[in-house]
Amino acid sequence: MLTAMKNDHKKFCFTRWFNRSQWIFPIISMIVAFGIWATSSAWPANASFFDLFSGGIQVIQLSNLSDRQEIDLGRQMNQQILQTQFHAINDSVITQYVNRVGQHLVSYSQRPNIPYHFQVVKDKQINAFATTGGYVYVTTALLAAADNEAQLASVLGHEMGHIAARHVIKQMKQQAIESGIVSAVGLNKNTAVNLGVQLALNLPGSRQHEFEADHKGLFTFTKAGYDASAMPAFMQKLVNSSSVPAFLSTHPATPDRIRTLNQLITENHLSNGSLGLGNTNYKAAIRSRLNS
Repeated sequence: MLTAMKNDHKKFCFTRWFNRSQWIFPIISMIVAFGIWATSSAWPANASFFDLFSGGIQVIQLSNLSDRQEIDLGRQMNQQILQTQFHAINDSVITQYVNRVGQHLVSYSQRPNIPYHFQVVKDKQINAFATTGGYVYVTTALLAAADNEAQLASVLGHEMGHIAARHVIKQMKQQAIESGIVSAVGLNKNTAVNLGVQLALNLPGSRQHEFEADHKGLFTFTKAGYDASAMPAFMQKLVNSSSVPAFLSTHPATPDRIRTLNQLITENHLSNGSLGLGNTNYKAAIRSRLNS
């Protein structure tokens, strides 16, 4: 009986402790959050303690970002890019054409489960870039430089390769750690948006990331029926031009990328698709409208 009484006493003590913990744990969490809020430089100076819990301050965990969160982050980056960096072209024929090509590639990509947005922005520089969550951009100068739809598809496929590998997210994580702007709970969303835009527009991709995007893009757009040779052919055309585009002049060297692509095409016996090789339709839909 004495043993039974001791066991009952232990159960009573545990139950009482557990019941108390129901309100102790939230208080501990609030104390920890307050310490982070008070000391982290990532929080806005005018933010209140209540904002941390009401959603006024939204935190991004770059190491564990869901598809939904990545899509939302890309949407906010897109708003900033189109408001402060570029203007979308006001030509429905061109935008619909580029979107049609891009959407055709989606089902063959490594991440077909997220919504993709293919946008054309006005710029005299030949360029293309991607952010997160399915947002891809090409400049009007790049559209004018391409000879046909297959070359355009190769660029879109490359940028989709960056999205498939979450390269911008990985760069954001590394840059945030190196800059000391990430807190114990993550990165303030506004800070994350600004950092993501900066990385997408201004900083060159690493050697590994560019080769990986080439590899993924090559297999995406060849599976979609385009001629594999269009990707190295377009790169070679740009290298041979009088002014090499900035996005090709960064590390790794474009000749190395071209060599690697041709090797992948040979080793994998990639079929020579016929889709998008003719330039008549492309000129009618794109180049003639850009020159008008």
